[in-house]
Amino acid sequence: MNDFKGTRPGSMRLLRWGTALALAALLVTSLSACFPLVMGGAFTSAMVATDRRTTGTVVEDNSIQLKAGSRITDNLGDRVHVNVNAYNRQVLLTGEVPTLQDKQLVEKVVSGVDNVRSVINELAVLGPSTLSQRSSDVLVATRIKASLVDTKNLVANAFKVVVERGAVYVFGRVTAHEAALATDVIRKVDGVQRVVILWEIISDDELARMLPAPAPAASSPSVGNAAH
Repeated sequence: MNDFKGTRPGSMRLLRWGTALALAALLVTSLSACFPLVMGGAFTSAMVATDRRTTGTVVEDNSIQLKAGSRITDNLGDRVHVNVNAYNRQVLLTGEVPTLQDKQLVEKVVSGVDNVRSVINELAVLGPSTLSQRSSDVLVATRIKASLVDTKNLVANAFKVVVERGAVYVFGRVTAHEAALATDVIRKVDGVQRVVILWEIISDDELARMLPAPAPAASSPSVGNAAH
């Protein structure tokens, strides 16, 4: 784990930003409920249409998140604020807990969930984050998503981004070129305080095998000579 813009026409950019800001406004409103356990993270950006995980892995990751969240609630109740994100069976824990013992207990509970490969425990021993802090994280994640979409030679859907108190955690299965480009883009986004890389580097050949085969070119209709 390491700490570490081609631009489209103006009208399209405004439309994209409008959509992103509307999503942010909706998420900010939803955060006002302040649940003690938030499934899926402070803010998660994962568009499954071009997700580079297999369908089975995506289903498994979702199951891990649900099971881990349920077990955390069963063992620690509402005294903790824990965000659970899973990608390729790797689990990221963010949020706040009141004691170091609680932090360790959450990790132990999640490590016992079936099919969990590893746990990255980024829980802070602090009081629960405020609505203002969570709203700020939503806006930062929205800016990151828009910047990735805006960047030539990047597939934004290949990245899963989680933002917690200004720290940005990035999952994905990406090439070295994509990783370097995305890191540079994310670091320049306003509000980003720290970038934590959790992605897996794959080769160009591996990426090529993941991509759908191009549709065969339509053959031109043959024109025969009319019989006389």
